[in-house]
Amino acid sequence: MLLVNTDYISGKELETLGIVKGNIVQTKNFGKDFMAGVKTLVGGEVKGYTEMLNQARQIAVKRMVDEAEAMGADAIINIRYASSSLMQGAAEVIAYGTAVKYVL
Repeated sequence: MLLVNTDYISGKELETLGIVKGNIVQTKNFGKDFMAGVKTLVGGEVKGYTEMLNQARQIAVKRMVDEAEAMGADAIINIRYASSSLMQGAAEVIAYGTAVKYVL
């Protein structure tokens, strides 16, 4: 499955199938939260949170791809990511784009 953030694929004529998305709500765990609190005292990257968000993005993309495959898509164009805080200690990550099929 080709994934691009442009609204076209060079050299391909596309049939639009529709919007696809994948999301996950991820929560912090106590250990990462405690270490993040300590890190705020000295500064720098909070690697536990970086890893958590990277994993959440990967899961969201996988779910988006699964949805596109179920539609018979060859690619997803115009991919975007968004995240938001839902409550104390939980964030949603969403990946979305347009599922397309190559026109032969």
